[in-house]
Order: sequence, then structure tokens, then C-alpha cells
Amino acid sequence: MCGRYAASRSPEDLAEVFGIERGVPPARAESRACEREPEEALEPDYNVAPTKEVFAVLDRALKDADDPRPVRQLRKLKWGLVPSWARTPEGGARMINARAETVHEKPSYRRAFATRRCILPADGYYEWVTGTQERDLEVEGKRKRPRKQPYFVTPADGSVFAMAGLYEFWRDRTLPDDHPRAWWVTCSVITTEAETTPLAMAPADGPKALADIHPRMPLMLTPDRWDAWLDPARTDTEDLRGLLAPPPPGLMRAFPVSTAVSNVRNNGPDLLKELEAPEESTLF
Repeated sequence: MCGRYAASRSPEDLAEVFGIERGVPPARAESRACEREPEEALEPDYNVAPTKEVFAVLDRALKDADDPRPVRQLRKLKWGLVPSWARTPEGGARMINARAETVHEKPSYRRAFATRRCILPADGYYEWVTGTQERDLEVEGKRKRPRKQPYFVTPADGSVFAMAGLYEFWRDRTLPDDHPRAWWVTCSVITTEAETTPLAMAPADGPKALADIHPRMPLMLTPDRWDAWLDPARTDTEDLRGLLAPPPPGLMRAFPVSTAVSNVRNNGPDLLKELEAPEESTLF
């Protein structure tokens, strides 16, 4: 987790929710990426998968601006973080998640955690349920459990799911500076232990807590933490670790959805349709 999510809100909606001041510039050099207006927006995506472009909210100063203050921006980033020191970008697809417990010390994430934090807006995320014994084996690292019945997890009040994230710049040294792919801007979702408390709304035949679905979940930031999380001036590791506390319990709901979401080629709002009962049997 998190390996798939839905993001259908328009840039206009996200601008209103997060107080965006600048639009979606092209993901190019760090020195240029924050000074341009949108080329094109992303279409609603109901099956966001690793390596896709996603919207991210971040605070960053504009180049050559008279005012050095950070400006809140809506950016397009590639999901799958590539560290600045990486020789190639191939490992990005494997670095879609960063664990909250170790993000401050892992070489791939610690620099971004200190100064390059973002919010990845989502409608919610998908997770696949199997039996308790198979989940225990996965936690122990003994076996990667097969995906079975997918569930969609989303805020019970219909608000945006603001996932804590990191972003990083990577320079492809094989290309000239003015090449459109010379710079990559990539991101990762921070995950934490899944809640064991009851869901705000749980299916009649299914999991009663997020931990029943999967041992991990994306770290959701409530609005009172957005400004502090995005502030690039906050660089003290211990101070920042305090922002990784889980949100209050009971904010989420989960419901079964079609197994069609298991195929990344499937996309559309029908993937979010709540089923009356799971398509695949589980041990609940």
C-alpha cells in the first residue's frame, strides 16, 4: 500500500480546496518549473497506478520573483520517486511509498522529507483483501499475498483525501538542459500503520477497520496540518516527525468495488461503484 488510487477532482476544485496560487507547469528543471502556467491539465483518473502523472500540491518560491515567499502551486509529478543521486530512473516504479516510521532516515527520502514535502490529492485509494493468515505472512516478508476482493477507502464525508507525499528532482545527464525530458520531478506517498478502530461506515459483509483490509494505509493529512506540512522553511527532523501522527480515527469508510480495477487498463467512474456484496469471497 498505496499501490492504486483514484483522483477525479478538477484543477479548479483543487485550487479552491487548497488555496492554489499557481497552476500546473510542465515538470522541467528545478530552476524553471515553478514560473510557468499550465500546458494542459490531467484528466480524471479512477485507476492511478505507479509511473503515471499525478497532481501534487506544494509550496515553493517562484524563480526571479521579487517576493521570496513560497507560493502554493498545483503541479504534475510522476508517481514513483527517483532520488536526485540515482544513476537511472528505473527504480522509481518501486519507490511509490515511503514509510512514516523511517522516512526521516532512509537515504532515498530523507532530503526530500526535510525540504520537499507535498500533498497528493485523491478521492480515495484501493486495497485488496485476503485472509488474515496471508496478510500476516506479508507483514513478515515471507510471501507477497495475491490480490483478491478490492475495496475503495475514502473519507466518509466526501472530502478530498490529502495524502502526505514527498517530491524530488532528477537530472538526466544524457540529455541537454533544454530537452523536455532532461529533468524529472517525481513523488512518493507516505504510509503509516492502518487504523484498528472502527470505520465510520463499514460494509455489512466485510472489514470493520482499515487494519482488516491491509496493515498499512496512506497517511492522510487533515486540513489543520496542510500549511505546516507544505512549509519548506520547516526543516527540523524531530519537528517534522510530529506531523506524521495518524489522523483522528473514524474519518474513513470502505466498500467493495468491482474486480475490474485490478486491471490497470480499466478506468472510469464505474470503478468506484459500491457493490452490495464482495465479488470475491474473503475470510470476514
